[in-house]
Amino acid sequence: MFLSASLAAELESFFALHPPMQIAFLFCAALTGGLARGFSGFGGALIFVPLAGAVAGPQAASPVLLVIDGIMTLGLLPDAWRRANRREVGTMLIGALVGVPAGTALLAFAPQMALRWAICGIVLALLAFLISGWRYRGRPKPALSIATGALAGLFGGVAQLSGPPVVAYWLGGAIERTVVRANLVVYFALASVISATSYLSAGLLRLDTLLLAAAVGPGYGIGIAIGSRLFGVASEDTFRRICFCLIAAAGIISLPLLDGVLR
Repeated sequence: MFLSASLAAELESFFALHPPMQIAFLFCAALTGGLARGFSGFGGALIFVPLAGAVAGPQAASPVLLVIDGIMTLGLLPDAWRRANRREVGTMLIGALVGVPAGTALLAFAPQMALRWAICGIVLALLAFLISGWRYRGRPKPALSIATGALAGLFGGVAQLSGPPVVAYWLGGAIERTVVRANLVVYFALASVISATSYLSAGLLRLDTLLLAAAVGPGYGIGIAIGSRLFGVASEDTFRRICFCLIAAAGIISLPLLDGVLR
């Protein structure tokens, strides 16, 4: 009886904090982010986090994406674990152990408006970085791997935007593509564990976060499924340009200066 009353109170509080129109918008943002992620392997966080942060707050957006992305990609881990260069992944995770808690502290304690400006700025800067096509061309080096992990961890802790630095570091080097893909899957999975631990410690992973993830997560999963089916059917260059445009739109529309658009 007490449990039912407590759950009812939590649900009432949840819907007061996240009205149906907000949940519907977040579902659409997750669907769009998942579509980009499923087709091209990137763009999910770059689209979802700024948009979700603009309507629900960065302290809700980043933990929600952590939960839904972690669940949706869990099935990739067993095969990736066998193929990955686990020593190289572990070296990069040393940097993440420093970067993720630092990013989490910013997410938990920085003023919300400052966070939103920072997240939009990071998204647009990472978009320019992706468009440039720059890649690290050398072989991985321990010091550079740790530094990359720290930077990716910082971006990941504050906004789940750890992908571009890691991809640029590993994808252009002298490593087999299958190993690179496996490294990425294992790194992101283990970095998510570090993020979850940091978010729990900072009080950012709560019941309302899990409820919101349950409400919008199916949109992300549907987007990934559709995007994966489009791969090989649509032109990769064309879809990549579409992803870039969606990321740019998400970053610009989410600027606090344009709050009248989403609020």
